[in-house]
Amino acid sequence: MRVAVTGGGGFLGSHLCEALLRRGDSVVCLDNFMTGSPENIAPLLSHPSFEFQHADVSTSVQVAGRVDAVAHLASPASPPDYLRHPLETLAVGSRGTENALRLALQHDARFVLASTSEIYGDPLVHPQEETYWGNVNSIGPRSVYDEAKRYAEAVSTAYRRTHGVDVGIARIFNTYGPRMRAHDGRVVSSFITQALTGEPLTIYGDGGQTRSFCYVDDLVRGLVSLLDSAELGPFNLGNPVERTVSELARLVLEMTGSSSEVKHHPLPVDDPVRRRPVITRAREVLGWEPEVDITEGLRRTVAYFSARADRLGASAAAIRGGQDETVPLTATAPLTPQTIPGPTGAATGVTSAAPGAAVAGG
Repeated sequence: MRVAVTGGGGFLGSHLCEALLRRGDSVVCLDNFMTGSPENIAPLLSHPSFEFQHADVSTSVQVAGRVDAVAHLASPASPPDYLRHPLETLAVGSRGTENALRLALQHDARFVLASTSEIYGDPLVHPQEETYWGNVNSIGPRSVYDEAKRYAEAVSTAYRRTHGVDVGIARIFNTYGPRMRAHDGRVVSSFITQALTGEPLTIYGDGGQTRSFCYVDDLVRGLVSLLDSAELGPFNLGNPVERTVSELARLVLEMTGSSSEVKHHPLPVDDPVRRRPVITRAREVLGWEPEVDITEGLRRTVAYFSARADRLGASAAAIRGGQDETVPLTATAPLTPQTIPGPTGAATGVTSAAPGAAVAGG
């Protein structure tokens, strides 16, 4: 199968590209590295079945040759990212999704949308089943992401009804693991970065708000299962084990052996108080459920960050006083250069692609 993965240079996207290649598929990765990183896909560039295109999918999505499936993952996903890039987030959720759908329509390809638990907003129903319509503030600061994904789901199902596109929708709950950016402002990456650098772990509210943390390998297995099916869904993909943010902080401190203190700050606007997926539909229809418990997942994630300890100082400064579900970060790590390392370590332009690949403008 030949799969086009939008946002393939991001945290989730790069893991999906890797998993597809590992099982023998061909992959066309499209990304403009607004929130992704060339480093994520550098090991894949020498793979004979991997192609890279520098592309802004909000402008166009063009892939030459056969396309059997489209996995649409392109979007800022952490609150600091989409609060810093509100218009870009709305564009990729609307125009970007439509462009990716047109590609699927053109090739009669399976289309999988990476949606989000943010569809449910600050839920009034707990835990969240796919039948719940959500509690979203359409004009709040988080609406640029929430409503972009809600529109993406709506236009995807409209393409299914109107044009017969083979659509599948995944609603992704908090995912963590290697390749998270230390400065992206999500709670797991922030806590690990702060713990490893001796910075205070910042908790918003009393720490009693809950999340359900799913390790990236498990999440990707769910996406692949959905990709291989003909099911629409939507399907909740996440870990149904609910943990408080304070519990997570204690786990990270124990895992790292850090003596960092914990500091509390007021909850930000529209911060969801509780979040836990019901995954019965995914279990019964896709045969999927998470397997990696949080202790093992955090061990692997801490090891990834520890191996890059020399890079954490700037990120710790950037996220000081901030973590997941917060206002935009006041500082960020330097922007990623728009080049990707070639197979031998030499830099190559991001517009390079395998022979026969059409390169979209970015």
